[in-house]
Amino acid sequence: MGESLLKRAIRLHGADKVWRSMTRQQRANLRYMWRYIGRPEQQMPAGDWRVWLLLAGRGFGKTRTGSEVLHQLVRAGRVKHIALVGETAADTRDVMVENHPSSLVKTAPPSWRPKYEPSKRRLTWPNGVVGTLFSADDPEQLRGPEHDFVWADELGKWKHAKETWSNLEFGLRRRGPKGDPPRVMITTTPRVTPQILALAKGERQLDGSYVRRPDVVVTTGSTYDNADNLDASFLDAVRREYEGTSLGDQELWAKILDEIEGALWTHDLIDQHRVRLAPPSMHRIVVAVDPPASELGAEAGIVAAGSARGDYGAGDVEDHHFVLSDVSRKGKPSQWAKEAVDLYKELRADCIVAEVNNGGDMVKHTIQSIDADVPVKVVHASRGKRVRAEPISTMYEQGRVHHVGAFPKLEDQMATWVPANGQDSPDRMDALVWAISELKDRKAPALPVGPRIVAVSRGSY
Repeated sequence: MGESLLKRAIRLHGADKVWRSMTRQQRANLRYMWRYIGRPEQQMPAGDWRVWLLLAGRGFGKTRTGSEVLHQLVRAGRVKHIALVGETAADTRDVMVENHPSSLVKTAPPSWRPKYEPSKRRLTWPNGVVGTLFSADDPEQLRGPEHDFVWADELGKWKHAKETWSNLEFGLRRRGPKGDPPRVMITTTPRVTPQILALAKGERQLDGSYVRRPDVVVTTGSTYDNADNLDASFLDAVRREYEGTSLGDQELWAKILDEIEGALWTHDLIDQHRVRLAPPSMHRIVVAVDPPASELGAEAGIVAAGSARGDYGAGDVEDHHFVLSDVSRKGKPSQWAKEAVDLYKELRADCIVAEVNNGGDMVKHTIQSIDADVPVKVVHASRGKRVRAEPISTMYEQGRVHHVGAFPKLEDQMATWVPANGQDSPDRMDALVWAISELKDRKAPALPVGPRIVAVSRGSY
């Protein structure tokens, strides 16, 4: 029965009457026809999108949507090489593939059930389409393989989200058998991470607005959209416990929160003490560099900051610190080193502070190969990231750190990093922490140059 005929029959006669008129086999077949039984927001969007981000509350039916849409694409011959990426290897296997009631194996029609080979991390459908299992716990698995379609589940919970997403995107370079562009389907609750922010809201602009990528389609849905299929006691329990709370907004209504629980900074905190005109005369300026831990898709954090003494709204005359520039970039060591040296010269800085944990003497050597006269102070991350960052966050709360202009990417990293989640601290934020830490160090040597006035700031967008 074609879709238009079924819909017309339901409209004219009602769903109950149409259901009673069906044979047992027709009813059995209908359960595998997602375009009829899935809700509109659970259907794959039309168009030439590259990323479909399905942000939905718990119990919405995200896993079922992912499985059913993938079955549709496989049976239509529109995909050939699929990557299945979950939070952990166990999640990929149990939730996406094998054991969950909405997994690929459980929802497949008997005649189209894929063969699962655990030892090969592989699913094979009857028509030869292959799905390979990956884990965000091991980003290196995705380095190299090519795919024309990716199902990424619970992106908001990935521990190594930056590296996994980068490797995943590099592998999306095949068109589907029928010419479809390579695509990613993401099913996740909307925990605010840099990856989800960039996809759901886009790039943040100087005025605080966002510009979304044109190749991204975002679908949102709440827990209550699927109320007919959820136990009433579950709905009552979550209403009593979470309705009206920020966690409920996120987990039930799939709202992207402006403030992240557990983050050391918020956008409001940064905005409160922002300097929108020229900064004061600086008696000290440093450029801090946090080198990338790996080459592929990584960037070096390069942030400059300066110190000045005065009362800038904190109520007393003490050193205040001003974030002057963020020129963080991806590239070869010689490229980010030159960027740091150029900024050092532009701002007439006192030194470059460089973390050497990831590169040892290579970092200092690389910078001084650009200019041997540049003073480089090497620092070692002997303490945890949180221990280093918390005193700097406190200084923001005291009104002693000011951003000169806006640095959207840096500020998004600061406002979305939650130490307790085990996330790797981002490079721009690390560079900022090193710069402010150096400036607040009372044992810093006397400077060879006098106060400087910085006319402009530069930000990376």
